[in-house]
Amino acid sequence: MPLPIHPIDTTAPPLSVAETLSGKAGIVDLWYYFYESRDDPELRRAQAALMTAEESERGQRLRFERDRRQFVATRALARTVLSKYASVAPGAWRFGAGQNGKPHVVQPRVKPPIFFNLANTHGLVVCAVSIAHELIGVDVERIDRETEIGDLAEKFFSGAEVRALGVLPAPEQRRGFFAFWTLKESYLKARGTGLALPLDQFSFRLDRQAIGVAFEEGCADQAADWKFALLGAPEHIVAVAARTGGVPLSMRAARVTPLRGAGAG
Repeated sequence: MPLPIHPIDTTAPPLSVAETLSGKAGIVDLWYYFYESRDDPELRRAQAALMTAEESERGQRLRFERDRRQFVATRALARTVLSKYASVAPGAWRFGAGQNGKPHVVQPRVKPPIFFNLANTHGLVVCAVSIAHELIGVDVERIDRETEIGDLAEKFFSGAEVRALGVLPAPEQRRGFFAFWTLKESYLKARGTGLALPLDQFSFRLDRQAIGVAFEEGCADQAADWKFALLGAPEHIVAVAARTGGVPLSMRAARVTPLRGAGAG
C-alpha cells in the first residue's frame, strides 16, 4: 500500500486567489506557516496585535509559552489568509464557533462567503480555504510525536485500517498511522461533529492513485460526495477533506509568514 502523501511544497497547480474566488468546484487552498522557523519577537508582537481582547485573554490563560506562541500563530494565519480573499483588514475579522468548535466568520459578511478550517501542531499551523465548498476540514500532526500507534489503532481504527497498517513496512507504519488519523480528523472537522461520530464508523483506503472512504450505516453520509488529500513535510502530515459532490479535489498550497507575505520562510 504505497502512501499517497504528496510533498506540501510541490503541490500543483500553484495557488491563485483569483481562481479560487471564481468558485470553481473542487478548489481548496492550503496556507501553511512554520511558525518556529525564525525567532522574531517583533513579528510575534505584530501578529498578537491582530487579535481581539477576548482572544488575547484566552491566549494568556494558556500555561506554557509554547502553547501561547502556537495560539498567536494560528489566529494570525487565519486573519491574514482570509484578508487575501476579501477587502477586510486582518484585525477586523470576528469569528464564532459551532457546537463542536468548528470556526466560521461572524463579521463582516463578505461575498462570496469564505469557508475555512484551521489546524495546528508544534511547529506548523495550517488554514484550508474554499469558496466552492462549505464542508471542508483540515488536520495536521507531527509524525515524530511519542505515540503508541498500535494501541491507538486497535482502539480507534476500523478493522480494515488496522490490517492495512499491519502490511506496511515497519518504517512506514508511523506515517501510515498518522495518514489515517489526520484523514479521520479532517472529515470530522469538515462535518463539525467532533467525536460524536466514532472513528471506527468510517474507514479509509489508501492507494497510490486515490484515497477512498467507506461509511457504516449509522454515518448517514455518501462516500461519493467526499474527496481527500494528504500532504507531507519531513516532520508533519496534513490531511484535507472536502464535500465536493464528487468533483475531483484540486489542491493548491502556499507557504506564508503572516505579516511577511507568501513564500516567506
